[in-house]
Amino acid sequence: MGIQKFLRQIKSLDWIVAGSSLLLCGFGLLSLYSSSMSRGDFSNFAKQLTFLGIGIIAMFVISFIDWRILKNNPYLILAFYLVGVLALAGLFTPFVPEIRGVHGWYRIGGISVDPREYIRLVLVILMAKYFALRHAEAHRIRHTILSGLYFTLPTLLVFLQPDLGSVLILGSLWIATLLVAGAPIRYVGAILAIAIVIAAIGWVGFLHDYQKQRIISFVEPGLDPLGIGWSQLQSKIAIGNGGIFGQGVGQGTQTQYGFLSEPHTDFIFAAIAEEFGLLGVSILFALFLLLIVQILKIGTVVQNNFARLFTTGLAVLFVFQIFINIGMNLGLLPIVGLPLPLVSYGGSSLVMNFIALGILQSIKIHKIERLSDTP
Repeated sequence: MGIQKFLRQIKSLDWIVAGSSLLLCGFGLLSLYSSSMSRGDFSNFAKQLTFLGIGIIAMFVISFIDWRILKNNPYLILAFYLVGVLALAGLFTPFVPEIRGVHGWYRIGGISVDPREYIRLVLVILMAKYFALRHAEAHRIRHTILSGLYFTLPTLLVFLQPDLGSVLILGSLWIATLLVAGAPIRYVGAILAIAIVIAAIGWVGFLHDYQKQRIISFVEPGLDPLGIGWSQLQSKIAIGNGGIFGQGVGQGTQTQYGFLSEPHTDFIFAAIAEEFGLLGVSILFALFLLLIVQILKIGTVVQNNFARLFTTGLAVLFVFQIFINIGMNLGLLPIVGLPLPLVSYGGSSLVMNFIALGILQSIKIHKIERLSDTP
């Protein structure tokens, strides 16, 4: 790569996407540092800094690779998919430890690797490729069924772990993709009706007792305020404590004294709200909104079905994770254990998000390159 081309690509990066992403990570790091103060253990903070460095490097490297490699190589995408399915299946082997009742992570040294984050991104790419080739036939029911088959196996493996949060994300991603691709509303309605029936059957025959308790606690947390309802009640107290300007870094009572469960992962939004207040939360929302709007904007600039579907799928992935995580914190949704993208602690989530943003940057860069090369 010549120095001029390299500099042109650096200039062509979408700095709104990069800047908003890094500021969101900064919010997460500051909150993680704060929640580590009471324990005097900053190992998670140090790990997250390392993950951030890896993620940034991955984003820049991938942004320089032409995204059309994915668009033009269906077997490569299929290989990525099979790796993801095998990785999910491997979680059920005796070598994988159970963490918080879920077989969801591989342990490599002192690091946990989560294949669920990987399979979400792969499915966004796979659906973009599938419907880009069939955009004129997306209304046919066979494409609704066939696209659903790609989701069935990973969703089943995730459900059996069990991880209801990831099941919700995968199901939402499929439905959103169908709507964007042009599938009839009646098909989506039928899918939702079938999902309700399956959920009813799952409640009776498949859901674990603790999963049922989480849903019951969502309906009435006060039934068991010292048990399953504790986390959500403490989250709402923490958010209320924040007021307009927050209690300050290291000053949140719920966060610092251990009342708030998982202030670095599931309930990091409540920790941010307590210590940074409504002002901090408003900035957080503004950064997420800026990032998502810019993702969608890139998709509209590139006149290509694959790019349009990929950017929409990526935006949907962010939106649903944000909605579910914050909904959990506010007591509007059951606790299903999903991180807040780019903010919560977790290497797998952070690195995969930056890889996805790297593909997005590649779409932006190589679109500009093609325009500049046009005589």
